[in-house]
Amino acid sequence: MLPQILFGLAVAVLVPLALWWNWKQAQQRAEGYRAFAREHGWSYRQKKDRQLAKRHAALDRLRAGSNRYGYDHASGEWQGYHAESFNFHYQTGSGKNTQHHHLSVVMIRIERAFPELRIHPESLFHKIGQAVGFADIDFESVEFSKEFEVRSQDKKFAYDFCHTRMMEHLLRRPKTAIELEGRVLASFCGGRLEAAGLPQRLQELLDLRRLMPDYLFRG
Repeated sequence: MLPQILFGLAVAVLVPLALWWNWKQAQQRAEGYRAFAREHGWSYRQKKDRQLAKRHAALDRLRAGSNRYGYDHASGEWQGYHAESFNFHYQTGSGKNTQHHHLSVVMIRIERAFPELRIHPESLFHKIGQAVGFADIDFESVEFSKEFEVRSQDKKFAYDFCHTRMMEHLLRRPKTAIELEGRVLASFCGGRLEAAGLPQRLQELLDLRRLMPDYLFRG
């Protein structure tokens, strides 16, 4: 009986403490984004937004699970490109097996539209790829093919995009997933993104854009 009472007391203390800690972290994260927005002339919204996933429904990663919503949504101009970032929540399972997942999304809008291309760490989004039915594309680099799952209906474009320097660049960031859909070039990482880490994530997308061959933008 005593262990059950102690367990109940522990739950009564720890659950409110965990909720308070999550709230405190969210407020600190929001203050960081507000400061970033003031400094760079961006807009920022902290609250949950279930329309974010719908507005960017073409991005496969945002179709995972249920109870999907974005938060900490920031947007503005960055080195000549319109950019957005937000943290994203979805859940899997149900009842006692419910799991909550958070990932960060950063995107820029590039000069022209391209066929859909997904470059994901191998097996990380395997089920999504199977559902869409794209074939995994292999490359001459065995290391790259081992680390990443590349899918596109346009294999030529995938090969043009994933040239040697691009593959070397991506291999230095093995936990980052990339998607290109139309004019949106986006990156995804697990966990929540703080405002302090946003410039680096934006720079990584700009690096990807600059590594894209010039001939892709001609005509």
